[in-house]
Amino acid sequence: SRCVLCRQMSWRQIFHTSCVVLLVQLLCLEAVPISLEKTKVNQPEDKASEPSPSVDTGLHYDRYLREVIDFLEKDQHFREKLHNTDMEDIKMGKLAKELDFVSHHVRTQLDELKRQEVSRLRTLIKAKQDIEGGNDMAVDHQALLQQFEYLNRMNPHTFEVEDLDRLIKSATNDLENYDKERHEEFKKYEMTEDHERREHLKTLDDGGRKKEEEHYEEMKKKHADHPKVNHPGSQNQFKEVWEEADGLDPEDFDPKTFFKLHDSNGDGFFDEQELEALFTKELEKIYDPTNEEDDMVEMEEERLRMREHVMSEVDTNKDRLVSLEEFLIATKKKEFLEPDSWETLEQNQFEEHLAQQEEDLNQKASDLQKQRDELERQQEQLNSQKVELQQAVEQMERLKTQKVEPPPEVHDIKNELYSKRLPFSVEGNAIPEPRGEYHPLPPGHQDMSQNHPGMKQDNYFQNQIPHNTQDLSQPRLQDLPPRPSGSAIGPT
Repeated sequence: SRCVLCRQMSWRQIFHTSCVVLLVQLLCLEAVPISLEKTKVNQPEDKASEPSPSVDTGLHYDRYLREVIDFLEKDQHFREKLHNTDMEDIKMGKLAKELDFVSHHVRTQLDELKRQEVSRLRTLIKAKQDIEGGNDMAVDHQALLQQFEYLNRMNPHTFEVEDLDRLIKSATNDLENYDKERHEEFKKYEMTEDHERREHLKTLDDGGRKKEEEHYEEMKKKHADHPKVNHPGSQNQFKEVWEEADGLDPEDFDPKTFFKLHDSNGDGFFDEQELEALFTKELEKIYDPTNEEDDMVEMEEERLRMREHVMSEVDTNKDRLVSLEEFLIATKKKEFLEPDSWETLEQNQFEEHLAQQEEDLNQKASDLQKQRDELERQQEQLNSQKVELQQAVEQMERLKTQKVEPPPEVHDIKNELYSKRLPFSVEGNAIPEPRGEYHPLPPGHQDMSQNHPGMKQDNYFQNQIPHNTQDLSQPRLQDLPPRPSGSAIGPT
């Protein structure tokens, strides 16, 4: 009987073991192999108890922003309006007006939340003023007031429509400038690093400086030596994530399944943090925290560049989110299937450096051309002035070396003027000027001065001389016979 009992127990154990094995095999056949992390994401209690860190916007009022959104989404009316409102309408403030229709319970929670936020900011600003005042530093009051831009300072007690409108506009504006500020911070970081490196070189002798420069160039070459980087957001890049991070067959790649696997919070959108997480595998090809030549600050800048590039191609409505529909449309484009090669940060910096050098050379060439044109213009002016000066000098030399004789025209004018003063002549016989003494008249002639006692002979002759030399050409004067020599002056 003991043997029979043992056989029965052994049979039962074998039966139960076989059932367990069969059940496990059936489960394995039906289940889709996913990673452990994806299994944890699907647990709703974990999401409720601990919010996902991927929703962090990086704003200093991020906690306040998320809590306001969480409270508003508890109201069914507002949640429906939020999901059905276009992003441009949200920026215009149309969604904020829906706050009037939110339940009283939610409004009360928002009021308390605002009072806590105002108190927190006042404490921080007071502490900042105390620190700066203790160091005898000027307090930037304008910068402090900017901390309150997303709040209505005139009403610190209740949460009104204006508060929601301010919060939406401030968050939208700050998020749009957030990436720009990160780029500027990275540029400052690079400039500081380069400055410190150059200052360190100044403290070394020639041998140490040469050795340090060689080491720097060697590190740059080692950093540039890495596997090929896929174009961010391309099919090849997503397939690598699908295969290496998700553990799935790349031949079975499905964009819709991929989207749902990496939508960490399950809201149906890829936010900026979820997108940046997809580039981790690509960044690991370039950067290793254990390598001296790899800079982790530079890695985050590269991650930002990748995310901005994908957003610019996929986010068609510019709401800083990628919906499932936008994602599926992007996977059908040629850029997704046949992308261009991706230039990493150091390659892009090298290209920018070459472009900047080319621009500088072109600018210098343009400046030199302008200077050359100006010099040519000035040379032409100098040549013209030189010719004029030479002509003036030659004229002066001619005047010095030769006596200047009046031209023939001057003699003619002088003779004409002189002839007008003299008594006229007829056919070359000049009439002599009368003298002051008296000459006796021949018999038969009468003295005209006796008939006119007051008239002098000078006046007589003046009356006889024509005042216009043109009268000499009259026929009557030409017909006068020449006066016989020795005859007395007077009428015939």
